[in-house]
Amino acid sequence: MRNRFLQIGSALLASLAVTFCSTSAIYAATGRAGVNAALADCLEESRLAAGSVSVTGAEKNTAGSIEDKADKDDKSSKADSDHKDNNKDKKEEKKKADTICGYTNLGIANVDNYLNVRSEAKEDAKIIGKLPADAGCEIIGKEGDWYHITSGKVGGYVKSEFITTGSEAKKQAEKLKKRTATVNTMTVYIREKPNTDCTILSIVTEDEELEVLKEGKEWIKVKIDSDQGYVNAKYVELSDELKKAMPFTPDTYKEGSNSTGSSQGGGQSSVAQTALSYVGGRYVWGGTSLTNGVDCSGFTMQIMAKYGVYLPHLASAQAGYGRSVSTGELQAGDLIFYGSGGYISHVAIYIGGGQIVHASNSRDGIKVSNAFYRTPVCCRRVL
Repeated sequence: MRNRFLQIGSALLASLAVTFCSTSAIYAATGRAGVNAALADCLEESRLAAGSVSVTGAEKNTAGSIEDKADKDDKSSKADSDHKDNNKDKKEEKKKADTICGYTNLGIANVDNYLNVRSEAKEDAKIIGKLPADAGCEIIGKEGDWYHITSGKVGGYVKSEFITTGSEAKKQAEKLKKRTATVNTMTVYIREKPNTDCTILSIVTEDEELEVLKEGKEWIKVKIDSDQGYVNAKYVELSDELKKAMPFTPDTYKEGSNSTGSSQGGGQSSVAQTALSYVGGRYVWGGTSLTNGVDCSGFTMQIMAKYGVYLPHLASAQAGYGRSVSTGELQAGDLIFYGSGGYISHVAIYIGGGQIVHASNSRDGIKVSNAFYRTPVCCRRVL
């Protein structure tokens, strides 16, 4: 009986130790009480059973608390993220609504022909570009009577009195903007019809902007100079555009240069200089006035007439004058003719450095372009 009492007493003491003491303390207590190995094993099982209930409950409560907090944090974080996303979307929508043809602070050239873009905000600063009539620009800031602007690849200063801004500029832009197809590959064919089995009218180079006449899923009808054709929709990016400023650095052409870059002088260089002075002028189909508007052959006809060379008012007829030169022999003042095959529909004046000046179309007017923006048919030297 005494032994039984001692066993029960020892078990009770061990249970109390499990509740209030650590594992090491229990082992020490059982050792001091002289409990046998069997009872120690029994106590260990009891401790684990009791501990599992207690620990599991604690883990459950702790886990529940952590999970609840994590869930609240996730919800809070998601709410914050959604709020930020909504604000970002609203800002983007507002920015998009306020943007016209890529301009957020739009200005439009209010002139008859073109506005000089200068390197500094003063009258005697170098002319670095021409902003044609009705062309768009981004107004960066203002210095006195000058606006600091960017347009196309030109950045400089223009007189603020000739720039329309604000709501009036936006209204004008809606009327003036043109649907444009910008070539996004190295070269692309302009075809006579919307298929790959027809005649290739021309090859156009990367970044060239073509006026869109009709949109389709696979083919886009475009205008290139005075010609019309089709381009595969995969090779162009469509957007609404305003006229842009054109780079203009007349000092580059003072001495003139041939297609290889070597310098030349004389009348041919002078022709290039004279032609460049009309950059930004208007294009008018059938026009022959350098001040009121010309078409491509009207432009070359009037420029050459200033140097005693009288050409007919037709690009294909002008190709019969002078002598033929290769593209490698081109010098400033030479004429370059474009079209498809033997058909000639456009003419330009070579100004050296791989560039031409020409009366391009009603959108761009008289401008400077890469001489090989499309495939030349032939080149003639008339001086």
